[in-house]
Amino acid sequence: MVSTGARSAVEWLVSVAADPEGCRWEWERNPLGVALLPAGRLWDVLILTGELGYPTLDVLARLVERPGPVLADFGDSRMGFFVPPGTAARWLATGVRTAGRGTWIVVPYPGRATGGVRWLVPPDGSGHLTDPVLLELAMHEAAARIADGG
Repeated sequence: MVSTGARSAVEWLVSVAADPEGCRWEWERNPLGVALLPAGRLWDVLILTGELGYPTLDVLARLVERPGPVLADFGDSRMGFFVPPGTAARWLATGVRTAGRGTWIVVPYPGRATGGVRWLVPPDGSGHLTDPVLLELAMHEAAARIADGG
């Protein structure tokens, strides 16, 4: 059974699809538990290396009560932070990949183990995203800690 929070998160995520109901139906039956969803409508995704991403998430968790959704890939080598749409087009930081309008991302079904890409911070269905200014500050602090060896 899917929890109410996961159900609202699913509805929020599939709302970006051309056919939200069809997307949700297929997603719920996909044995891999993933869907390919377009970025740039309700969110963009900033993709950091795991080496920088995990310390950045730690800093963010101290700055805000709850960061926006965050994904990790199969080997924890990359993390995706969900940010407001349009952020990808304006992002200039070196070493950060972006997914915005015209790109697609692999998204796991909230609340279901996929064995691959997974939610570190699952969406709550409210549309809450990470503020890109706070994300950048957290990245700078995390990078400084990495440079200092700790």
